Amino acid sequence: MKLVVGLVVLGFAGVFAQESNRLLPLPITAVRISDKFWAPRVETNRTRTLETVRQRLIEAGNIENLKIAAGKSQAKYRGPFWADSDVYKWIEGAAYSLVLHRDPDLEAKVDEVIAYIAAAQQRDGYINTYFQLVQPEARWTFEAFGHEMYNAGHMFEGAVAHYEATGKRTFLEVAIKNADYIDGVFGPGKREGQPGHQVIELALVKLYRATGEKRYLKLAQFFLDERGQKPSLFEKEYERLDPNPRFEFLGRMIGYRTLYDELFHRSTGKINTEYSQDHLPVRQQDKVVGHAVRAMYMYAGMADVAAETGDQAMMAALYRLYGDLTTKRIYVTGAMGASGSNEGFTTDFDLPNERAYGETCASIGLILWTQRMLGLTGDGQYADAMEQSLYNAFPAGVSLAGDLFFYTNPLYSSGKTQRRQWFSVPCCPTNVVRILPSLGKYIYSQGQDALWVNLYVQGSATADVGNGKKLTIEQQSDYPWSGVARIKITDTPGSPYGLNLRVPGWTQRTTFSVNGKPEQPAIDKGYAKLRRQWKTGDTVEVTLSMDVQRIQANPRVAEDRGKVALRRGPVIYCLEQVDQQQDLDRFVLPMSSKLESRFDATLLGGVTTLTGTAKLRPEITWSDRLYQAAPAELTGTAPVRAVPYCTWNNRGAGKMAVWVDAAH
Repeated sequence: MKLVVGLVVLGFAGVFAQESNRLLPLPITAVRISDKFWAPRVETNRTRTLETVRQRLIEAGNIENLKIAAGKSQAKYRGPFWADSDVYKWIEGAAYSLVLHRDPDLEAKVDEVIAYIAAAQQRDGYINTYFQLVQPEARWTFEAFGHEMYNAGHMFEGAVAHYEATGKRTFLEVAIKNADYIDGVFGPGKREGQPGHQVIELALVKLYRATGEKRYLKLAQFFLDERGQKPSLFEKEYERLDPNPRFEFLGRMIGYRTLYDELFHRSTGKINTEYSQDHLPVRQQDKVVGHAVRAMYMYAGMADVAAETGDQAMMAALYRLYGDLTTKRIYVTGAMGASGSNEGFTTDFDLPNERAYGETCASIGLILWTQRMLGLTGDGQYADAMEQSLYNAFPAGVSLAGDLFFYTNPLYSSGKTQRRQWFSVPCCPTNVVRILPSLGKYIYSQGQDALWVNLYVQGSATADVGNGKKLTIEQQSDYPWSGVARIKITDTPGSPYGLNLRVPGWTQRTTFSVNGKPEQPAIDKGYAKLRRQWKTGDTVEVTLSMDVQRIQANPRVAEDRGKVALRRGPVIYCLEQVDQQQDLDRFVLPMSSKLESRFDATLLGGVTTLTGTAKLRPEITWSDRLYQAAPAELTGTAPVRAVPYCTWNNRGAGKMAVWVDAAH
């Protein structure tokens, strides 16, 4: 069995959809979620997480910085270069939440912050409170790590979301003015440049789609085309930097060159341009390298540009990169990034468990990228990868109460790992608040003549099929705890239309019925395709087998040799010490032992648990010995209970393991 298909596409010509055949996400306004898994999380995000994050942005100085730049405060700047970006992401999350639930108080808070942003913007369109208030002479001199374009990118995303949610142009006009300014500085015949931290590429395409201004699309392509030049723009920037100035950075005084040396690992005397995926032109890249979040955002931007331009060479690179990631460099939970030193990738099959970095933002980046790949190809393997992160690594990044967060997401803990209230770099909490209320964009896609069901999430959706006609469905499902989904047609276009249902790569058996009669639809690239003239009340039922599966890793993943991970449906499980009667490090799970699944409505908001019997290693006293003879046999047994990985660490600190020793 394969967790995510890692397909390196050769002879890709004609594989990626032409514009008329592209799949587009349904607008958030067209989707309602009412299931037991996501609906409580979305509501907690609205009622608690958004306000928690806003208060911490106030406490950390992020919002105060905007007030200072606007001339409304005499305080001192606080925070790193990218402090503004976290405010923009909060606005984006708030905007999406306003679509789902009108909240005058929240809207007023958003309007207040936008007013500060507009007042802080300089007359030429530039806005970045750090470089306005702390080092105005350093504008555009430290793109490797100054995050000026990164901040702008998150501004564009937040502004488009706010405009679409409220119809107000207050934030959008700020973004347009800033984008016009950047376009006046960078581009062919202007200044060379590229972001050290990608995101502006996908954000410019989003702004282009909202405004129709083609200059933004061309600028996004320019920034991608600048990558991988020899010598690197970052190498040339390093030589230009003044080594003497020092500034406060995350609690210490440091110089630009020193920061460069640390982040680009110049111990060899050379800048490691892989860190920012600047080692090769983007169309030549075939290895997933460097900082994981930067990589995912760049690949998403590449997919957006390819979607608008039909750039086959860029798509070919994306196929190669996806194949490399999913066959060599991704965790079973959908997390990415093995190392904290570069917050990213190291070597093939290097996937440590306790030291796993697995930044929450990287998992979000994977969701963004794979959604775009699905839209371009209609290939279910990308929906599999999107789902893998959505149900495992991503929700683990925030507590069920909505007020504590993980930055890193290990697959083993000795008991010291705990979520935290906030971070000096709070990109993950502010990313969480914008993804949860936008989930509707991932559940469904719409093609030229079909509605695609990517995720089985209870609720409703309406697809506008043109000429004032609509297809509206109601989905009933207890997914991911149950594999049964019933889709009822409640409004029809009156003409034949397609309904394409995803068949996940993890399921071993799938059955379909229409109005109670068995169907055997054609399955193409992971989607069962039903097309007919639907009638109001028609009901389609899909049943996915939800067998408990033991997953093994490629033996080249050294830490997972002889171990298994447990999966049921899309959900990866873990053992938490709080559920065990014996030390979980003693457990050995026989391959033949039966594992039972049972839904427990009282546990962790309602989850399906897995229970069985494990064998035990003998307890050994090591004292001050480094080595001693191994016992001949395992001794004794103990009950074992596994819970979804996405819910771990909600009952206090304790040991946790995704991978468990196995025995035949």
